Amino acid sequence: MAEVPITLDIARNTPPVRGVLRRWFASNALLAAPQAAAPVAFALLALPLTGDAKSGAAIVMAMTAAQVLGAVPVARLGRTFNAVTYLKLLVVIRTLAFSTIAFLAAWKAPFLLMIIAGAAAGFVNGAASGYMRAILNYITGPDRLLKSLGIAATLNEVTFVAAPVAASLLGSISPPLAIVAMTVLGSAPLQLIPRLPHARAPPAAATDGALLKPSILLWLFCAMAGGAAVAAIEVGAVALALDSAFKPGFGIIFTVALCIASVCGGVWVSVRNRLAQRRTVILLLAAAATGMALVSLRRSVEVSVVGCVIVGLMIAPLGTYYSVVLDGLAPPSKRAEVFALLRTANSVGVIFSSAMLTWTSLTWALGAGSVLFAGAAVAVSLVRFGTKHT
Repeated sequence: MAEVPITLDIARNTPPVRGVLRRWFASNALLAAPQAAAPVAFALLALPLTGDAKSGAAIVMAMTAAQVLGAVPVARLGRTFNAVTYLKLLVVIRTLAFSTIAFLAAWKAPFLLMIIAGAAAGFVNGAASGYMRAILNYITGPDRLLKSLGIAATLNEVTFVAAPVAASLLGSISPPLAIVAMTVLGSAPLQLIPRLPHARAPPAAATDGALLKPSILLWLFCAMAGGAAVAAIEVGAVALALDSAFKPGFGIIFTVALCIASVCGGVWVSVRNRLAQRRTVILLLAAAATGMALVSLRRSVEVSVVGCVIVGLMIAPLGTYYSVVLDGLAPPSKRAEVFALLRTANSVGVIFSSAMLTWTSLTWALGAGSVLFAGAAVAVSLVRFGTKHT
């Protein structure tokens, strides 16, 4: 897809390009705040209501299941709209849904109602993430895309460090207060993203083809494996803390280790500013599988933290690689849908781990994350599509 010239439009209607990009970075990072805080916030919310911190995984599972169902259809509905306008509509819907959870929690309403509200938030979340990523293509050119994605990954991981800590601190005072905080942060794109009149997808072409072709499915599977592994750590963080005879709030030890390492991985991507080779991606996936295996052993807090660090270091380079490759593989008219699929694949992994944590043991959930990463490494090493991207 040829990049749309944006200099004149931005000069007339928005701040300078650099200012627009900075606002996009902030919006992209804050859009993820509810998702980052949700595992800890919902676990702390569920503990006094149900007596079991792992019940919070039921809200996470409902939210992500709805995201899987809604991501592509909701993204497709926005094809004829301006991408920024449609993104803001989706953020409004999500904000209302999270606000409902906070209200229900404050009034100690039935837990089932909170699960339903979580599903409503998730239904639009995948499409919102897809449009946020698609908007970047209207702001920056191909020569700066990888560096921009590296910076975005770094800031995104900062969110995943700070949000669980804030949720833990605020949740220890009042779980509904933690929900309110993550809701307010998640609504930031409503104010930060400027108008971009040119941000419209081109009409679909007869040569666009299907979205779910093998070359795309491979990277969606890899994203799913990563989502499952990370979710097993993040959703199971409170349970890991309890298993180690710590208080529930100390679950942040594992999530912070994971996310700080992910920040370092994002910095590495930005500084390197080069797309990884296929063999490097295989090594990253294999290393992540090893890290998950260390966490699943649960031999000690130290070993588990080391495993979290290894996994975290791999997340940003892998996620950036998937995003760049899918950008090239996606039909120009369907980029938002493909990025929504990328978020959906991640959500499928979250559903898998949430279900494992709900219906099996923590050890099985962590072990499954290791197996999925290993399977992704094998798949990438075996499959060849003969394109410049893969």
